[in-house]
Amino acid sequence: MTKHSIERRNFIKKAGVGTAVAAATAALGAPYVKAASPIKWRLQTYAGPALAEHVIKPAIDNFNKAANGEMVIELYTADQLVPTGEMFRAMQAGTIDAVQSDDDSMAAPVDVSVFGGYFPFATRYSLDVPVLFHQYGLKEIWEEAYGEVENVTWLSAGSWDPCNFVTVKPIRSLADLKGLRVYTFPTAGKFLSRFGVVPVSVAYEDAEVAVQTGELDGIAWSGITEDYTVGWANVNKYFLTNNISGAWIGSFFANTKRWNEVPAHLQTLYRLAMDSSHYYRQHWYWGGEANLRVKGTKLQLTSIPDAEWKTVEAEGLKFWDEIATQSPRSAKVVKIFKEYNEVMRKAGPPYRY
Repeated sequence: MTKHSIERRNFIKKAGVGTAVAAATAALGAPYVKAASPIKWRLQTYAGPALAEHVIKPAIDNFNKAANGEMVIELYTADQLVPTGEMFRAMQAGTIDAVQSDDDSMAAPVDVSVFGGYFPFATRYSLDVPVLFHQYGLKEIWEEAYGEVENVTWLSAGSWDPCNFVTVKPIRSLADLKGLRVYTFPTAGKFLSRFGVVPVSVAYEDAEVAVQTGELDGIAWSGITEDYTVGWANVNKYFLTNNISGAWIGSFFANTKRWNEVPAHLQTLYRLAMDSSHYYRQHWYWGGEANLRVKGTKLQLTSIPDAEWKTVEAEGLKFWDEIATQSPRSAKVVKIFKEYNEVMRKAGPPYRY
């Protein structure tokens, strides 16, 4: 072996040692190192399988793909792991890691839970929800409220569809509401009971069968898009065009301990996935509601005359004032709803007609 070859070999060996030391030093100073095994979450949605295909599954599928093996979210649908009414407590205890739901139906132990789901006449259109949260202060109020609850983090709110009746009997006047046994949300049911509606509690996936067996006369849980998507249009005959809310308010939540274990870049990715879910619903519901009213063949449209429906809207404002007395924070939310709707009214079409 020549002297040149020996010197070259020694150089390579020394370079290798130096490179290894440098790599180790860089690794020690790095802010994040990919774990050997992925972070795994179990997320349960309020939605049944058919609806979940639209309201959350595309966003979670994309998150899992973009997370590139660093994190995997397993998606479960309504009542699959725990009943909807127990989701909050299960998430708080760490039985499940995250939830997509309205505050109202999963009995979140905060004063703002009454405004989740369908709070009567608080919204007219789906865009009202993100504007209320991002421009009128509801985001900060929700963060404050859930900041007082141990081990649960509220992450983001978005809008779903309006709240219309789909029934086996036609509704053409307020008198037709009396005695109707209806599957609906807790707060919506409390309000509708003022007009003789009888709220009935069943599991989400049992609602269709309950209509078939006569246990229910109808459902006030969604707009017409969901009625067709989940099969409720197959067992009902009529769709009431009047609604008590223009958009359902639903949110994403996570177990705080599990959320804090997620590195910052994956938290950012999850927030983008939530925004993606919100955006998808905006156009899916908005287009679906109009299209199925015009082209749907399973449900006959009925309406309560505007003059008569105004009495329901007036009762809604009384309901707001009653809720406002429950806590200073509730009063603050009601004040925001009033301010926002007054701005929309003064703005005129297309904001309010």
